[in-house]
Amino acid sequence: MAISDSDISSALAAYLERYPDDAASLSEPAKLLAQGEGFASRLNFSMHVTVGALLVRGGAEVLLVDHLAYGIPLQPGGHLEASDSTLIGAAVRELVEETGVDPRGLTPGSKIPVYVEYGKVPARPAKDEPEHFHLDFGYSFLAEQADVGNIQESEVRGARWYPLCVAERLVGRRIARAVTTPPCSRDRGGNGSADGGGPIA
Repeated sequence: MAISDSDISSALAAYLERYPDDAASLSEPAKLLAQGEGFASRLNFSMHVTVGALLVRGGAEVLLVDHLAYGIPLQPGGHLEASDSTLIGAAVRELVEETGVDPRGLTPGSKIPVYVEYGKVPARPAKDEPEHFHLDFGYSFLAEQADVGNIQESEVRGARWYPLCVAERLVGRRIARAVTTPPCSRDRGGNGSADGGGPIA
């Protein structure tokens, strides 16, 4: 069953319950979700949903891709597909497609997104897409061992592991939410918390 607007709204509500300080920055997409429909479709140019995946290996490094469209290191991710039944499952699919990582060794760090970000995306004439907005749901995954396989060359130039502190400088606070210890204070005994894992839906 395809992802519904209700599924998206529920995921956003769960996220805001955990991270209420983000309510102001997400007020506009929340309003759109209440008023519109079809936000799983990339053809909805008022706003549509994308997903991202932060894979932490051995508690020490994060897998980022060199994204072709944006030309910068980013977490793997992309648009929803009709075959996706859950947002977290879509994030796993994008992670596997872009990096070739074996999904069998992955455990969700949390079933609730660790970040939700709303932002404007430049027009892409080659894909016949005008300027529009993305609502990006990011999920964290943990693995003791994981290796990059065949990358999706149509979307990324490469994929590699970055130390947590370096990754945080590149892609921001979302990294800190994906791990149990603050990325840049691991050697100073920092601590934090995260949900226990469970099966990937």
